[in-house]
Amino acid sequence: MTDERVVSWEVTAGGGFETAWVELGGRDTGLRARGRAVGSAPGPYWVSYELETAAEFVTRRLHVRVEDADGTRELDLRHDGAGWTAGGEPLPGLGGALDCDLGLCPLTNTMPVLRHRLHEGPGEREFLMAWVSVPDLTVRPSRQRYRHLGRTEAGGAVVRYSSEDFVSDITFDADALVVDYPRLAHRLG
Repeated sequence: MTDERVVSWEVTAGGGFETAWVELGGRDTGLRARGRAVGSAPGPYWVSYELETAAEFVTRRLHVRVEDADGTRELDLRHDGAGWTAGGEPLPGLGGALDCDLGLCPLTNTMPVLRHRLHEGPGEREFLMAWVSVPDLTVRPSRQRYRHLGRTEAGGAVVRYSSEDFVSDITFDADALVVDYPRLAHRLG
């Protein structure tokens, strides 16, 4: 069974907005999403993306297209279970990474939270992510930690996210979609 949702955020860190059409399946089917964002920082840009995960919400593919003053760029990031490629070329330093993290995109925080049910109860996990910088679309390894802090009255949870010297307590809804990500984005509607 798939639950389809449309979610919009004001992305304060990028000076813009994002809308994602998300198909949430179960642990055996993962999720699929397509999204569009517009931002003004560090300069005006448009982003469109398609995200697909396999079972257990492990990233299978992220295709991103960016348009800005420097032109148009595309990234086809794939994970086959053994390694990562960008445009068919192997990416070093990502051994063990199961997830992508698209910069300025609150949706990509969902996969590790769902996989480890950090929106449902106590737990703490450290991850290696294939982090994609926006708007230049460079990919680099990123160590990230997620820790469940508690449940919300609405049935979601607050999860502490940290990476290097950045820390933020993210509020997720019951489906593990971001409601409020201080210093990055907050849900509209």
